This record gives sequence, structure tokens and C-alpha cells, in this order.
Amino acid sequence: MLTFEHLKTQVSEGSVDTVLVCMVDMQGRLMGKRFHAGHFVAGAWEETHCCNYLLATDLEMATPDGYASTSWERGYGDYVMKPDLSTLRPVPWLEGTVMVMCDVLDHHTHEEVPHAPRSILKKQVNRLKAMGYDAMTATELEFFLFEKSFDQIRKEGFRDLAPISGYNEDYHILQTTKEEHVMRPIRNHLWDAGIPVENTKGEAETGQEELNIKYAPAMDTAEYHSIAKNAVKEIAWQHGHAATFLPKWHHDKVGSSSHVHQSLWADGKPAFYDDADELGMSALMKNYMAGLLKYAPDYTCFMAPYINSYKRFMKGTFAPTRIIWSVDNRTAGFRLCGDGTKAVRVECRIPGSDMNPYLAMAGMLAAGIAGIEEELDLQPPTQGDVYQGETGMIPGNLRAARDALHGSVMLRAAMGDDVVDHYTRAAEVEIEEFERVVTDWEIARGFERA
Repeated sequence: MLTFEHLKTQVSEGSVDTVLVCMVDMQGRLMGKRFHAGHFVAGAWEETHCCNYLLATDLEMATPDGYASTSWERGYGDYVMKPDLSTLRPVPWLEGTVMVMCDVLDHHTHEEVPHAPRSILKKQVNRLKAMGYDAMTATELEFFLFEKSFDQIRKEGFRDLAPISGYNEDYHILQTTKEEHVMRPIRNHLWDAGIPVENTKGEAETGQEELNIKYAPAMDTAEYHSIAKNAVKEIAWQHGHAATFLPKWHHDKVGSSSHVHQSLWADGKPAFYDDADELGMSALMKNYMAGLLKYAPDYTCFMAPYINSYKRFMKGTFAPTRIIWSVDNRTAGFRLCGDGTKAVRVECRIPGSDMNPYLAMAGMLAAGIAGIEEELDLQPPTQGDVYQGETGMIPGNLRAARDALHGSVMLRAAMGDDVVDHYTRAAEVEIEEFERVVTDWEIARGFERA
């Protein structure tokens, strides 16, 4: 990590000439500007501006209507991007470049924009802090690497995609050695950027990789996740390959997830641990997990935000189908990890690799807080193959998840009506776009309506 004073020294010495000033959009992507470093340290570090459509777009950067926050009628004005100088870091895979993350503020009031992803997560983190707890989290990033580059794949109409390898790579050293020209610089560059990478490994499909980053406070984890995702794509591009975080890029291939591990700490100690409990679970943890389970349909839209997200939920693929918890069981939507130890935690296995980590974790924290406040009882864990059963199913498509989000009393109280309505509209845009481009012929041959 960099201090602002260190950055000024680097700029004066000529070792840094570019500053990436970034915000996170609804889709979890980095958006912003490239500043000449001299101008940034001279004054742009205080604030810059961006068009407010950046928090009201779809995946193709179009400007759909129906958002209360901005529209053609309202003229698409400005937001303020306020650099958080505590997030300054080098970007080792880009020459002479550093990065800073920004809060997004209203141009007139300079208050944080409530539906900005960073603001949404910060609000839930602060709610927990007021209760005396710190949220500690970690995310796993799964993705596929392809033989060809982004440009080659695009020019060929996104057809006949070939993964970088032809074998299941799960924990396989020989297979992953063949991809070290991409994965080694990913690990090392991220480490040098101040992101505490633990490891990479092959995942359970051809050309599928997993990147694991050390647990951290929730805001840091979301930042690590977003920057790492961007870095994977850029570094793969530099080596002539494409990377995708699409949850289900091929109907015959295992999907890509982004499991979220979480626990609460108090005064530097794990508040989820109780050595008197058979599984090491404190009463607080049981309340929290009960909230996660009860309200999972409400925040599914944040964990699975697109039509494609729901193609991943299939039996026998290590992707869950039910909102059930179990002990160290990868068939359940929620897995208890580290039982009987101070590392006891819950792993939510529902999110796909397309999740926005700020939104998904905010939804989980809000649900956990509700479980604590309501003193919810946690039912006993399910044993065996959780795929066997039809109760407690994850919402089956984006339309069902959209409806659950829109009707969530819990999330409206935790996040505000404007936030819930904004992301309800985002889901509707995805549904409308799907129905516009997918023909009846395609639907008859296996595509499901939203």
C-alpha cells in the first residue's frame, strides 16, 4: 500500500506517471479515469466527477429507463468521485501506475450516493460496528481461461470457445503448470499490489481456475475481490488469453462460483466461537446463521444478479440448489467450516462468479444482523446429500429473485427503499433485455424464460 506522501515522492522521481481513479459500478466493475500523476497529486486527489449514468447501466453500458436516480429526462448529471487515499496501491502489471478507490457522492450535497455499492456495504459494516462487531470475510474467485484472446473470440462471434486446457484441473499440479505463464503473474502482481493472495489452484473443470485471498474486514475483502477480478482479465489479456467470470459459460461445463466466508469478531476475538458448544458455535453465530437462512431469498438477487446466474444451480455440480446448512458439506447452500475451532465460520455457496461483492456481502450482513436482532433459532444441520429434497429451494430464476428483493421488508429497513427499488429495476432491465433478444425458437430448444 502507498501513503500519499510516498506517492508524491514517486511522482517527483518519475517512477509513477499514471493514477487510476476508480469507483465500483452496479456490476462490480472498476470505472473511472486515468490521471496524469502530476495533476493528481497537485489537486485532483480531492475529487473528480463522473456521469451519474455509471450507476444506472446494463452490462453493455446502455442507458435503460426506469431508474429514479437518473434518466434522460433528468439530464444525466454528475456524481463526485471522492478518492479514499487509504486505498492507494501500486498496479504492478501496468507500468508506472497506481490506483485509488473512490466513494461516490451527490454533486450538490456531497453526501454518499445510497445505491453506490461501496456505500451499501459500508452502511451494513457500520451497523455491525455500532453493535460492537467487526465483519471478517473472504471470497473465492473462480473463472475460466481460454486459448484465444478477447478480440479473437469476439471477432469469431463468441463461438467454438476452447478452454486453455482439456482436462479437469481440480488440485492438479501438472495441468496448472501449463497455465503458470498467466497464473504466476496474477499471484505475484496482486501480492505486490497489497492484496494478500493465499494461493491459486485448478478447479473442477477444463480451463477453470480458482484464486483465494486471505480473510479481511468486509470492506477490504470487497476491494480485494473487485481489483483482483479486474487484474485477472487484464493480465490474461496481456498474455493473449481471455478470462471469463460468467457463472455458466457452457451447459455441459461446471459453473463458476464465488463462495463467501464470514464471521464476526469482537475486541479482536472471534465472536462466533464457543468452546462449550459441540460444533464450537456461539449463540451469536447461531442467530446470525438463522438470519442468513431465513432471508436468503431476499438477497439472492445480489448473489445471482443475471439470467445466466441461475443456470449454475444444478444437482451434482458442487453448486447448491437449496437454502440449507450442513457441517463441512459441499452440497449445501451454507456450509459450516472449521467446526470445533476458533476458525469456525459460515461459507455461503450460493453466489456465482458474477456477483458484485459489495452488494452480496451487504445482503448477507443485513440478514445476519436481522437474525441477531430477532434472536432467531437455528435449526439442526442437514446431513447427507442435500441435493436430495425439494424444500427450501433457491429462487429458480431472476424473476423470482427480483420479486423477493422487491418485497423484502428486511432489506428495505436495512438499506432503504431507494436502494431496493434501484436494484429491483436493475434486475428488471436484465429480464427485459433477455426477452427482447431470445426468440421463441431458442426458448423451445432449452432456454428458460427469466
